[in-house]
Amino acid sequence: MTIMPYNSFDDYPMSWRPKLDRSERALYLTLARTLEDDIASGALKPGTRLPPQRELADFLDVNVSTVAKAFKLCELKGLLSATVGSGTFVAYSALTDKRFLERAEGTHVIDMGSVQPEDSANAALLDMARSLFRSDEAAALFSFHAQGEDEWQKDAAVTFMRLCGHEAHREQILFANGAQNAISAVFASLFRRGEKIAVDDHTYPGVKSAAAMFGVKLVPVRSGEQGMEPADLERLCRSEKIHGVYLISACHNPTTATLPEDRRREIAAVLRAYGALLIEDGTNQLMQRGVPSVSSFAPERSIYIATMSKVIAPGLRAACAAVPDACKEAVAGALYSLNVGVVPMMAELAARVIASGQFERIVAAHRRHTGERSRLVRAFLPDEICRGGDADIFRWLTLPERFTSVQFEQAALARGVRVAAAERFAVGKTLPARAVRVAFCTPPRDQLEKGLSVLAELIAD
Repeated sequence: MTIMPYNSFDDYPMSWRPKLDRSERALYLTLARTLEDDIASGALKPGTRLPPQRELADFLDVNVSTVAKAFKLCELKGLLSATVGSGTFVAYSALTDKRFLERAEGTHVIDMGSVQPEDSANAALLDMARSLFRSDEAAALFSFHAQGEDEWQKDAAVTFMRLCGHEAHREQILFANGAQNAISAVFASLFRRGEKIAVDDHTYPGVKSAAAMFGVKLVPVRSGEQGMEPADLERLCRSEKIHGVYLISACHNPTTATLPEDRRREIAAVLRAYGALLIEDGTNQLMQRGVPSVSSFAPERSIYIATMSKVIAPGLRAACAAVPDACKEAVAGALYSLNVGVVPMMAELAARVIASGQFERIVAAHRRHTGERSRLVRAFLPDEICRGGDADIFRWLTLPERFTSVQFEQAALARGVRVAAAERFAVGKTLPARAVRVAFCTPPRDQLEKGLSVLAELIAD
């Protein structure tokens, strides 16, 4: 085969013309690094279709395998999205990397970007922590605790999950240091590099980080106002080998969608039909009472994760997972590799919060305070552009056509308010929604009013 000479590309249209440093032996690593640098610098914009691999190989005078390996490496990092028949694109989600977005340096920023519950529970938690440290068992909190050592904590976890709408058994329970930790353990233990997990087309950024870390490929499923669409999930399962499905069943992060029961049943039916494993994130389910988990309809194919950081207090890094027998040993091994063990103080405090009955009172107070703040949000941002219910601790704000979500995030930050652009949540080559996530439980009330006023002015200007 004759390699085309370099100068034959002088007048040839190409979306990317990298300069390759040939001093390194592993040229694919150099090419991958160049691609990452060009995305970071803005030379390659999100959504850009890269040249076909053979065309780029001819341009660089390298083997096609060199380009293929470089693209695969960047795809596993979440920088590229490749679809058979469509080509390879710079992922919109590349903008979720903190390096790619400007910060408001030297100014006080009202944080409406990070999702946390309001802080009414902190005083009660402090009282319980003081009581815990005065107890006879306090010294044991500084010892090593193996999984399964405290069976009564598993009973507390079963109670917690029941309140979230999921029926679990003590033998299924594993503990983790937060939901992100549990998700990472599941990805590390149950999926091989390159295997595909279906997710909502906009999803929780922590899942994208875990997927990039363990080389799992996320595939977007169309989602509407009621969440993931079962018909599109089935279409995807028919056309591709989908090994797992990750979803947030209530107050989806970032869109606030809550799956109705009929849709939950339909998704479970698709899982059973195609043999995919469900990872259900029940982080916000507790605030949405009365609906059974998706996992309830396919328990043999489901891992249900519940955590306290979004419904009690962000510093209470305690999560539990209900894992089917076929997966339990592998997930337990991954949790041990990641953590050795859960933090005993967190596990004990979380279990006591549930067993003492304080838990219900704390959640009721959160609902009351969240409802009050929801009414304040509604006074500045009308429901027709600001999606979310009174029990949700953030909103999905639709923007005027003159803004992209990144432009709005930057404009708000320049005025001292941090929100989260849709690009941070978009999966693969999904076109980001013209929207931002607005979290409203973190700032004090006076700052919240000021922040909401800034957002309303930006939309109206």
